[in-house]
Amino acid sequence: MPIVDLSAVPHHLPTLAAWHQAEWAYLNPGENLAMRMARMQAYLGDGLVPSTFVYEHRGQPVGSAAIVASDMDERPQWSPWLASVFVAPEFRRQGIGSRLVRHVMAQAAAAGYRHLYLFTPDQAAFYQNLGWQPIAEESYRGSRVSVMRALLASA
Repeated sequence: MPIVDLSAVPHHLPTLAAWHQAEWAYLNPGENLAMRMARMQAYLGDGLVPSTFVYEHRGQPVGSAAIVASDMDERPQWSPWLASVFVAPEFRRQGIGSRLVRHVMAQAAAAGYRHLYLFTPDQAAFYQNLGWQPIAEESYRGSRVSVMRALLASA
């Protein structure tokens, strides 16, 4: 299986952190790459929340998806969250993002979670195609985002 837990391949952390910083720095004002890497150290633990899953191609990371306790300051009552879904540009439109999202959903369901949440500034249609439902549209850290929820299948 080309999807592995980041805790099994911690040498990929710098690559993932750089990708995530380049893609979403505007949603985390004041956070630099070193701070992001330090925050991502939590993904190397044993538990499911938080964790990051890495899609590898020939031993190299080409995508990632995370599960975190909370991803929006204004919605601490909702947990857990799908976060940091990213596929390297040269590997997009090959189903990797969908596989990563489904993998996180399956992991959360197996752990007994009924729902998973996410927010996205620009990929709501992608997630709707995977069964996610929009539950709110709001401004978050200066960007308009769709907040979505997935009902997870029982394990």
